[in-house]
Amino acid sequence: MAGGKLTPRQKMINLMYLVFIAMLALNMSKEVLSAFGLMNEKFQSVNAFSKDYNESLYMQLESKAEENKAQFGVPYEKAKQIKPIIENFYKFIESVKTEVTSKFEVEEDGPNKGKLPYEAMDKSTIDEDWFEGDGYSPRGKEIVGAIDKFRADIKAAIGNDVKYKFIMDDLEKRFSTVDVTNGEGIKSKYLDYNFKGFPAIATVAKLTAMQNDVKKTEQDLYNALIGNTNAQAASMKNYKAIVVMDKNAYFQGEQVTGRVVLGRYDESTVPQSVVVNGASTSIENGQAIFKMGAGSVGEKDITGKFTFIEDGKPVPIAIEGKYVVVPKPNQAIVSADKMNLVYRGVDNPISVSIPGISADKVTASAPGMRSAGKPGAYILRPSGTSVTITVTGKLPDGKPVTSSQNFRVKGLPAPTGKIRGEVSAKGPKSSLEISTVTAEMVEFDFPVQVRVKQFNIKVPGSPTVVVSGNKLNSSAISALKKASRGDVVTISEIKAEFIGIDQQPRNISPCTFEVQ
Repeated sequence: MAGGKLTPRQKMINLMYLVFIAMLALNMSKEVLSAFGLMNEKFQSVNAFSKDYNESLYMQLESKAEENKAQFGVPYEKAKQIKPIIENFYKFIESVKTEVTSKFEVEEDGPNKGKLPYEAMDKSTIDEDWFEGDGYSPRGKEIVGAIDKFRADIKAAIGNDVKYKFIMDDLEKRFSTVDVTNGEGIKSKYLDYNFKGFPAIATVAKLTAMQNDVKKTEQDLYNALIGNTNAQAASMKNYKAIVVMDKNAYFQGEQVTGRVVLGRYDESTVPQSVVVNGASTSIENGQAIFKMGAGSVGEKDITGKFTFIEDGKPVPIAIEGKYVVVPKPNQAIVSADKMNLVYRGVDNPISVSIPGISADKVTASAPGMRSAGKPGAYILRPSGTSVTITVTGKLPDGKPVTSSQNFRVKGLPAPTGKIRGEVSAKGPKSSLEISTVTAEMVEFDFPVQVRVKQFNIKVPGSPTVVVSGNKLNSSAISALKKASRGDVVTISEIKAEFIGIDQQPRNISPCTFEVQ
């Protein structure tokens, strides 16, 4: 501010501004230092009250244990483990405060007699003792270790009992020594963030506040051990009426059964573990949240177990439930009223299902029907003029349900005659001489093969020649030689047979060949 190419007058003005700002900062720092001192006094007063109050809670628990050992014996034993942990850590913090204030003398007279000189405690007295380079000194490590040990000792004394979870969560927050991210997003070590460079009176106030947290933790634990926290948890305001159905889907006409129970949604009631259908689940707002695939169609069971810890012992609570999987509607069903038919002499694929019943609990039967190798799939090779398929399924309650469907049985449609693979072919006479006459099932979805046994061939100007087999014989070739360009040769009266099917093709259509 006072450097650069400035006039002497401007440099003097800038220097005066600096002095003025420094004076303002000095006055402000005295007020802040006094405020920290007053804050420290308030915490000390509260800590003195908490000490007496916590002692009365401890004595109350001791008295209850003498009167009713079965109910309060174990809680009192826990209190006896907690008490020395609390006292030792409280005294340790007091010794740290003594180290910080040892370089200052209390006021001997005046309105602040017996108090520390707050306004004189504007410098840090612990930086060289607690810190070393970018890390902690041995003393700094000892302080952090003592906080971590206090937290660990309390948790070990309490265990995993769900009744104290909210206290343990609070303990973790109050006495966490993990790195802290400041407002600029930079991580700092715990002691650096909370104590490094702070005025001595601020350090003292913070340590006294930590003692207050210790006493608050002690108070919460004693209250929980006595049972003073149970009134809110047991309040009827925390309960809800819950309808529990015996299963989650019912068929029309089936009796609906279930129960209505009182259930409590409580965030503090957290089990040690929850398992549903063999998989661990998460806990949200006191409720076990589970996700799983619905599975195949049919009735399914939900089983599992809550495990709570009470008085150091696991308490299991069984989970039992049912649900029913029904087919998901994903398309419209459209039926042609006169198309309920199957074809005689071929394998007709048939799919069978009953909504709400798994395929493995559904069976179908009909003359000429057999399984296709998987649930719900069948092959039907019917005879006669009609066939009835009967379907039986077992409902989730064990009762059977039966349905039947009638189908018309039709013979195979007539094949289409072809020469050289075409209905109307063209080409030179030499091409027709070596071509094969075939009969094909055009636009028919079943794999049916046809073998031609005989056909008639008519060349214009020549008599009709009857040919055995599926190729032109010598008589047909002789007649063909008389044909001229543009003549149309007709192949008709085709006789054939279905390969592997006991049924004769009928009315095979003719085909033609134009000579070019």
